Amino acid sequence: MDREKQSRQVMSGVSDKHDGMKALPRKKFKKPSTSHFNLEELASGVESGSRLHLGKAITLLESTNPEHKKRGQELLNELLPKTGNSIRIGITGVPGAGKSTFIETFGTMLTELGHRVAVLAIDPSSTRTGGSILGDKTRMEELARNPQAFIRPSPTAGTLGGVHRKTRETMLLCEAAGYDIILVETVGVGQSETLVRGMVDIFLLLVLTGAGDELQGMKKGILELADAMIVHKADQDNLSLAKKTVREYQQMLHFLQPATEGWTTRPLAVSSIEGTGMKEIWEMVEDFERSVKESGYWETRRQEQTRDWFHSMITDELLGQFYGDPERKQQVKDMEQRILGDQLTVSQAVTELFK
Repeated sequence: MDREKQSRQVMSGVSDKHDGMKALPRKKFKKPSTSHFNLEELASGVESGSRLHLGKAITLLESTNPEHKKRGQELLNELLPKTGNSIRIGITGVPGAGKSTFIETFGTMLTELGHRVAVLAIDPSSTRTGGSILGDKTRMEELARNPQAFIRPSPTAGTLGGVHRKTRETMLLCEAAGYDIILVETVGVGQSETLVRGMVDIFLLLVLTGAGDELQGMKKGILELADAMIVHKADQDNLSLAKKTVREYQQMLHFLQPATEGWTTRPLAVSSIEGTGMKEIWEMVEDFERSVKESGYWETRRQEQTRDWFHSMITDELLGQFYGDPERKQQVKDMEQRILGDQLTVSQAVTELFK
């Protein structure tokens, strides 16, 4: 056979249907079910401080399944006497302020002091899947491996303010599990972030150096919610500018209404990379707790928060019942078409729906 014919020759392939290995049936993977949870066992596990049981309990609470929701509330009611004994710290800040880096360094220091720290990291939800985008466990690797810490990323699930609707209940479960410091990290700074203020004792606002420039993109209302201004990334060549920023905030805070009765908001410069300023922040938090408890406002604020939570849950339940009715959902769709077709105004459509 000459070379040209050989180059055009096609060899026959393997005729058998497989490579000789025995064909195995495909495995079907099922999503873990919470229906088999024993509430007594789950409550006991949470009280003993088991992170595994705590994670399962939170999953049960976050479920939208009616039976799971009922069982979740039964579990929460069982654990309620064990709650309320932590310091709840809200942490927010402009994008890029380094909130997760700060929390990892601060949380690690707190565990070294003998505390148990729970981090409820509120992630923005994907518009496609509804799941978390940021993945806080991957951004806090060291703290996630710490046996004295617990990190729970929660998608916002469309909740106003970047706060998952079950964040408050998750906080109570963490307290029942023995976590004495709860850190709530939010998506960023905005008017709706005021909801975080409504569930924590002390509110920390992370800012970057250069107060004058940064204030252009920050609402005055957010500044008035902060109990402390944490000037972050105060290290290396940035240190002198950070100290200058602290002085600028000290002057500015004299003109703002204090966020907490009987407390003066303080600015502090810290570095998560070098670990400087973390001890001072914790001393400030302890000073805050002592001062506010002595004034009696600590308990008053928590009662106000519980009352606000109650009313917000009423709103959520009304919305759920309204849109959960199949007939009502169809009416809403019909009204939408009439509004878009200029047959009705929005106000007229709403009035008709509630007749």
